[in-house]
Amino acid sequence: MSFEAPNLYELLPAIYRVRDSEQPQLPLKSLLEVFQEYRDALNENFEQLYDDEFIETCAEWAALYIGDLIGYRPLHGVTAKIGSPRAEVANTIRYRRRKGTASMLEQLARDVTGWNARVVEFFEWLGWNQYMQHTRVDPPCGGTVDLRDYDACERVTHAAGAFDTAAHTVDVRRVANGVGRYNIPNIGLFLWRLNPYSVTRGDAREVADGHYTFHPAGLDAPLFNPPETEDEITHLAEEINVPGALRRRILYDELEARRAALVKNETPRKLYFGAEPVLQVTINGEPDPVLPEELMICNLADWHIPAAAKEYPRADGTMAAQKIRAAVDPVLGRLTFPAEERVDRVEVNYTYGFSDATGGGPYDRAGSIAALLKRDVDWQAGVSSSLAPVADQIFPTLKDAVAAWNQVPAGKFGVMAILDSHTYAETLTADDKILIPEGSRLLMIAADWPEVDRPGFPGQKQRVVGQFVPAGLRPHLLGDLSVCGTAGADSDNPGELILNGVLIEGALTVLVGNLGGLSVAHCTLAPGKSELAVNASAVDAQKKNARLGVSLERSISGPVTLPETVTKLTIADSVIANGVENDDAKTAIDARHAGVDIERSTVFGAGEVGSLEASNCIFTGAVRAVRRQVGCVRFSYLPLASLAPRRYRCQPDLEIATQIDRREKKINAALGPAERDAIRDEVTAWMAPTFTSTSYGLPGFAQLRLSAPAQIRTGADDEAEMGAFHNLYQPQRETNLRVRLEEYLRCNLEAGIFYVT
Repeated sequence: MSFEAPNLYELLPAIYRVRDSEQPQLPLKSLLEVFQEYRDALNENFEQLYDDEFIETCAEWAALYIGDLIGYRPLHGVTAKIGSPRAEVANTIRYRRRKGTASMLEQLARDVTGWNARVVEFFEWLGWNQYMQHTRVDPPCGGTVDLRDYDACERVTHAAGAFDTAAHTVDVRRVANGVGRYNIPNIGLFLWRLNPYSVTRGDAREVADGHYTFHPAGLDAPLFNPPETEDEITHLAEEINVPGALRRRILYDELEARRAALVKNETPRKLYFGAEPVLQVTINGEPDPVLPEELMICNLADWHIPAAAKEYPRADGTMAAQKIRAAVDPVLGRLTFPAEERVDRVEVNYTYGFSDATGGGPYDRAGSIAALLKRDVDWQAGVSSSLAPVADQIFPTLKDAVAAWNQVPAGKFGVMAILDSHTYAETLTADDKILIPEGSRLLMIAADWPEVDRPGFPGQKQRVVGQFVPAGLRPHLLGDLSVCGTAGADSDNPGELILNGVLIEGALTVLVGNLGGLSVAHCTLAPGKSELAVNASAVDAQKKNARLGVSLERSISGPVTLPETVTKLTIADSVIANGVENDDAKTAIDARHAGVDIERSTVFGAGEVGSLEASNCIFTGAVRAVRRQVGCVRFSYLPLASLAPRRYRCQPDLEIATQIDRREKKINAALGPAERDAIRDEVTAWMAPTFTSTSYGLPGFAQLRLSAPAQIRTGADDEAEMGAFHNLYQPQRETNLRVRLEEYLRCNLEAGIFYVT
């Protein structure tokens, strides 16, 4: 309902416009221009009022008013963080038209939580006697499980039973408590919290002769399924549609059927190995990956070496051999090759799972460098072991790129973009160390540097300095990296090194010198194999790194060690691990002369700091602050043995005080020291964080268990969880889902929430 309003002056008869043009300064036109401004504003207001009647076009403030008209209830606390109220209100009518259906509940769970979901109507899988005049065949709900059907047996426990197809006896326990399942009124919502991240053309790691792992650090880690989008809104999610860990059996069966079909000249069924296979293996830099029918899925716990071929029957009954070039174990993330296959280099495409965009990964990191790019880039180089070298632009090794940067004059902003996900087995120390002159800034980042059309030269391409795409790549540096600031001792502007998106398996060291800043964002310094350390000279004032500030943001790191001259350490949304599992006594942070500021992070191990400001954190080991008269620890967990500054609503102190206060009110008397000590010991015995995994490389690394105390899972200042994954707001997502389920469940039905990952 929009139209182009004519100009008021043009509506006047021509005689008046002619006479007005004969007057100085056109008085009539000037007067009508004032009227025109008010008329245009009024027209715009009318159009907006019309737009405000529709949720798709209304102003943001009007969305909740439209929602109120249809009885929409806003989500609690995290609407802006998880979803837009406009989208929620727009979906409300659509939800209500399909109220109570399984597909609608599944879509609701996805929209409200942001997690992949599958809904199971448990009453459909109850085993009961069939009425012979109306037998149920889909789903089949009778008889015992066929123990010869390996896939059906595996589904009983895989993915918490989300895809279980066996008939069950009735379970009378309540499903809302997460214990009961198979009963007539029960609905199950299975949620996948881990996110899938896909790596393209990454280097597999050879851990022994002919034995490889998908993980570039040589770790056993399961491969995940990159979920396929569902085509129909009424479709219930299947295994291919969720980001779950891949199973051996389902992949094995598909590839076996594929080989058998190809031998018979039939068209094979494609599910996991269709147009976008869930995993690919490329040998010795060949232009194309190994064909799916040349892959064997098997259990490589014992590093089994596959045969070079396997026979299948043709249509006429004769046997035909199918070539096997590689064996893959998706559960352990391992690869082996037949003895006849000569392998020098292995590249892999695969997907791994993790809680959030933390650590080095192929996710989009553009937001983390937006502030840096306000300054023009003076120098840029790319590093790639697969692209052809280009003089002064594309280098085959990191050492060559570092050597070129070290020749750049002081005061420049440089970008060193690593253009692939390959492993660079290089040691950037000694003569190959990175030099940061006075006033200079170097950004080493995992990013593509695309070629664009060259203006005025059709068909020619160029790479423009300052243009790069920080997404889709996870390069791996296998070796130590050292940086040295060369500014003078009296410099007010020492240089800065920024790392972004890189996986480092080695020591990151700031050498003696004068570096102004070291920023590690969205990187991984593999715990157990890496550390971050700063060196300083005890006698040379120019080499004390006295102005250095170290920061880690959304990163995973091994131990951090700072000398007495470094006075500032900032950690945010990160995981710091001492590298030794289940040894909380070993130091993870040694910065006993620095002011340490930690926000929303998890520290596995002890901490030695000068002063401490911490919020929403988890410290598994004791923390000792030298200056306890300054600083504060808020809404965090730290052991009672910690010598920290004042604590505000921290655990287990808060729970101990609560229990003592509750006991004293009950008996209306003060407790003695022995009774207080007993309560303290009782609380500390169970009030401790537990994690899905404390081993780096596993999908659940640093993720709080569902069985962790609620005081920790909801103990942050905004009632989210403490630790590195605070910003996921997982308790609020679950609350929002329960609020919505009250509106959309059919009468007398009850829903239970089951977390698969």
